[in-house]
Amino acid sequence: MAAPVGVHLEFGGGAELLFNGVKEHQVTLPSQSDPWDMKQLLVWIRRNLLKERPELFVQGDTVRPGILVLINDADWELMGELEYQLEDQDNIVFISTLHGG
Repeated sequence: MAAPVGVHLEFGGGAELLFNGVKEHQVTLPSQSDPWDMKQLLVWIRRNLLKERPELFVQGDTVRPGILVLINDADWELMGELEYQLEDQDNIVFISTLHGG
């Protein structure tokens, strides 16, 4: 059984508006049989934190195009994207690069 994992989540560039305007969340993901990965984290975020318009944050089982994801200040594309296994105290940032006008 994998231990609980504490992660720091940040939302910016307008993405925070989908989370009641709250930019930072310190969360503890519960124990489960398999290690937590980014794909499971996105499901957890959608169920537990996302307050409105999920189509502006997720598309299918990943983040919507136009949302930059950083894991410990590195682009998640360098970290394995959805397969990245979370570690305790990871810092994960979601920044919307889409702006209306």
